[in-house]
Parts: sequence; structure tokens; C-alpha cells
Amino acid sequence: MAQWLFKSEPDVFGWDDLVAKGDTGEEWDGVRNYQARNFMRDMAVGDRGFFYHSRSGLEIVGIVEVTAEAHPDSTTEDDRWECVDVKAIKPLPQPVTLETIKADEALSEMALVRSARLSVQPVTDAEWAHICKLGGL
Repeated sequence: MAQWLFKSEPDVFGWDDLVAKGDTGEEWDGVRNYQARNFMRDMAVGDRGFFYHSRSGLEIVGIVEVTAEAHPDSTTEDDRWECVDVKAIKPLPQPVTLETIKADEALSEMALVRSARLSVQPVTDAEWAHICKLGGL
């Protein structure tokens, strides 16, 4: 199983919005970056991801699970764009801020630090374990 990071602006679609969707979850739609789309194509049902509040908040707030593999994005008729479906699994007891991540040498190579603009990113096993520990899991 792989791990990922999904970024969303909390005032557009935040953690609480995904939690409200329950087990049905939601499409991770609207991604218009080829690299991020390709990462979603690599995802499998059951993969886990961090839910990251971007623009405001700037913190990892929860864990999600991929519930449907890549399929056409319903927000466009352009067949180049695909998305996965995700559902909320659990919040982090202690959100992990971007400031904390950037200050932590163990996370210096994380895509969130090196490719900050990418909305869907891979997370290594070591990064996953470290952030879970920082987040109180």
C-alpha cells in the first residue's frame, strides 16, 4: 500500500466537509496538473493519505483512504482529467503544521517541502510514520 498527501483549501473543501460525506466519501476532483493526475492513476483502493489544509491553516489535519481508483473527473468533459474517491478515516489528534514539517530534518526531502504547489503528492513510509507520530498517532 502506498501513502499520499491531498491538499485542499479549507474554505473550499475542508476536513469537516469530507467527514460530513461519511463512508460515501467524495471525488478528489478539480485537479488540473498532469503530475498530480498521474499520481492518482497510481493509487489503489485502500491506499491512505494525509488531508492537508492549504492556503489557510497550512497543516495536516487527518487521514483519508482511497475508495475508488482513478476514473473520469465529473467536473469536466475533458477526458484527460481523472480523479480518485476518498473518505475520511480519522483526524490527527494534533495537526502537523507546515512550519513543523519544514523545521524537521527527517522531513526535509518530503514532496510537501520540495514541491509545495503540487496538490496530490506521494509520501514515503518513513515520512508517514514520522508525521503520524508528530500528530499523536
